[in-house]
Amino acid sequence: MIPDTHINLNKSIMKVVKFCTICLIILSLLIQTDQLFGIEGRLKAGTAKVNITPKTNEPLHDSLYARSLVLELNGERLAFVSVDLGIYTSENLEKICKEKYGISQLMLCSSHTHSGPRDSKSTYIEDQIVKAVDLAVRHMFPAKICAGRKSFPQLGFNRLVVREDGHSRESWFPDDHYMSENPERIPFGPVDPEVGVIKIEDMKGQTRAIMMNYACHADIVCSNYAISADYPGVACRKVEEAYGNKVNCLFVQGAGGNIESLIISSRRTGPDDPFQTDYNSIERVGFLLSYQAIKLANSLEPEKSDSTDIRYMNDSLKFKGRFNKTTDFDIHIATILINNNIVIATCPGEPFIQLQLDWKKKIDEASANPFLFGYTWYKGTWPNYIADIKSAAQGGYGADQDSPVLIQVGAGESIMNKHFENYFKLNGLMRDKSGPVGFTPGPRWIMMEVPRKN
Repeated sequence: MIPDTHINLNKSIMKVVKFCTICLIILSLLIQTDQLFGIEGRLKAGTAKVNITPKTNEPLHDSLYARSLVLELNGERLAFVSVDLGIYTSENLEKICKEKYGISQLMLCSSHTHSGPRDSKSTYIEDQIVKAVDLAVRHMFPAKICAGRKSFPQLGFNRLVVREDGHSRESWFPDDHYMSENPERIPFGPVDPEVGVIKIEDMKGQTRAIMMNYACHADIVCSNYAISADYPGVACRKVEEAYGNKVNCLFVQGAGGNIESLIISSRRTGPDDPFQTDYNSIERVGFLLSYQAIKLANSLEPEKSDSTDIRYMNDSLKFKGRFNKTTDFDIHIATILINNNIVIATCPGEPFIQLQLDWKKKIDEASANPFLFGYTWYKGTWPNYIADIKSAAQGGYGADQDSPVLIQVGAGESIMNKHFENYFKLNGLMRDKSGPVGFTPGPRWIMMEVPRKN
């Protein structure tokens, strides 16, 4: 016969187990929806640069690199890796970095060069990117962070030019008014003339890493039939040279989905075309961008406090295809707030510039520094082009041409609105419960006759 005390003890244990199970279920549900992570303490950072140019029989003009930046606060690690590739995603890489290096969130930022290798998913490239993260983690240092933005004469133009019928056609489509490829360099808009810089310093005030954020397609030497990092590669190289090659410069593309460079090289028709690509074009654009980024970086100073605060939220948004309703998109985004001042909004795919302009204006009004990291993936579907509603109506390449499959109209605004909502959750202004209500009367009014002059 089992004593009553044992029966009661077993019942108590079962209650505890049941309670813990319920808690785990609730926790798992929370993890699948939006989460708010907050970390504060002494910032540590690590950065590295690794050549990812594969061994291939393709002609090589300039090498491709992966540049990493790992930020650590109280053991929590976020990693940004910019890659000189057209589009790069890797669930396996994300898994490796989480298991081997304790990376809570790995963000892969593609420069979107149109002169990358034919095989960008090779094991070699993945291994080299892992090496870039490994080196960064193994050489962490106490750090401070600061950021800013600077406007300068635009390098790009909006390549979807509105024509007489109200619809847009690509800049490479001529008509009675405009020549193909915009050789007259007409500054069609809208564009974003700002370059953004996030700077990492060590405790001696030495710059160690720079994240350069700019929105312009990296296809200046497209159809060159050779490997090249295009203008982002030149810009990063020149920034690094300006700091004695003691700095890693990560290029992060903005909402450059419909922005083309004003300075461009004519396209070759094939690898046997005797016409040669003009690489002076990427040298010039890269130099002009780097000049402004260096000038801005030199003007930035971190806060005096040794403490850093990082808060971030992840979201998964579901959409259908615009024309193909059977297509499902699972878009994962991260909203990051650093020191209550630097706001980073990540977006996979190729967002259009109006989405960036509208979002930045909202964040500006909230007195913070906005950075839109387009072409940035950490999980989920790569959505290709993401047009704003007006551009989707006007049409053109990436706006209403359904190849590849386009995401539903309004998805871009929904993504940016979620970032804006998350910003207020991160800074604590958005309540998670009902705010105060009611009316508290003030002192009673005393009616007095106003003297009148006769």
